[in-house]
Amino acid sequence: MEKFLKEQYAKLGISKAVLDFGDEILLSLKARFARIDEIAEYNQLKVIRAMQKCRVSEACLSGTTGYGYNDLGRDTLEQVYAEIFHAEDALVRPQITCGTHALALALMSNLRPGDELLSPVGKPYDTLEEVIGIRASKGSLKEYGISYRQVDLLPDGGFDYEAVRAAIHEKTKLVTIQRSKGYQTRPTLSVTQIGELIHFIKEIRPDILCMVDNCYGEFVETIEPGDVGADMTVGSLIKNPGGGLAPIGGYIAGKKECVENAAYRLTSPGLGKEVGASLGVMSAFYQGLFLAPTVTASALKGAVFAANLFEKLGFPVIPNGTESRHDIIQAVTFGKPEGVIAFCQGIQAAASVDSFVTPEPWDMPGYDSQVIMAAGAFVSGSSIELSADGPIASPYAVYFQGGLTWPHAKLGILKALQSLTDSGFISEGALK
Repeated sequence: MEKFLKEQYAKLGISKAVLDFGDEILLSLKARFARIDEIAEYNQLKVIRAMQKCRVSEACLSGTTGYGYNDLGRDTLEQVYAEIFHAEDALVRPQITCGTHALALALMSNLRPGDELLSPVGKPYDTLEEVIGIRASKGSLKEYGISYRQVDLLPDGGFDYEAVRAAIHEKTKLVTIQRSKGYQTRPTLSVTQIGELIHFIKEIRPDILCMVDNCYGEFVETIEPGDVGADMTVGSLIKNPGGGLAPIGGYIAGKKECVENAAYRLTSPGLGKEVGASLGVMSAFYQGLFLAPTVTASALKGAVFAANLFEKLGFPVIPNGTESRHDIIQAVTFGKPEGVIAFCQGIQAAASVDSFVTPEPWDMPGYDSQVIMAAGAFVSGSSIELSADGPIASPYAVYFQGGLTWPHAKLGILKALQSLTDSGFISEGALK
């Protein structure tokens, strides 16, 4: 069988040197992969139990049209999400177009003019800068008289608790905590760390709302932000919880009042959660959620493989090869734009869709520098599928994530390495 596998990799353009180097790395990862599988099993059982408890039926898989009144599948799915994320209520809708939209919805519906938003974990993800008003944009929180303050993390990635305490005042209404690193080279926050920060904030002002941007973190651990006191947990269905099948959508799970506010903002005052047809997506939403724990595990294996492989080649990686994992993203710093570009072109070449396309940097809406994105996906923009991207700016780091199956994630990393060696960025002699 080994001979036939090698032949298949060769047909996909993987040289013997690259394949042998990858196989050498994998020998040391059996225990790590076994632990990832244990977490996936735990989360799979958690999802099944939630579906059973909420009495998911065949009728839930049908969609509605028009106003969407009495949509059994939609309403039951929101109960399932509330159960999984240990929340009072949830809003899970195809009308939420992406993760940024879900976060903007949660913020805009729970903040009022004169309130202040605080980020105690430094700069938010690029696309939120215009939502907040850090970069001028129509309809931003700033335009509505909502101020913003941030406290940067300490050099070691820890929380600056004293600076957070000093930043909280009478106008502070909501704290936003970004779990994943975004386009930064800081550590991702564990759910335990997030819980410690929430506890600290609630001791100062119990009425402050704590929202967690959970994008890329769902099902990576056995607990979620709702388990450690988050008032709102927010994410995208074309990332982890959609399992690669959800074609669109986002979720907000948390306190009933917070979720209701979001529903009234999404639809209309007086309508809220009562309207919003699910059209034909319910089956994909349910089945994607069912598959999400094992799909996330495949993506995690790819991230661990990438970290160990590029770390051995001498490139800075975050997290490193042995650190615990709290999201599916792997950052690799190349120090030059050519490395970022070659890596992304290799990932694209490994795709099942649009493998023949060559990604190039471009001026992407919502970003303040050119960005290159590799994403040959069945669902456009789905970053639980094999993908990689990064800004063409110092320190020239690429952010790899996804892989609906472990074999595809493995192929993606090998193709990225092959692209880097073919371009001359990495010499083939470095693989020996």
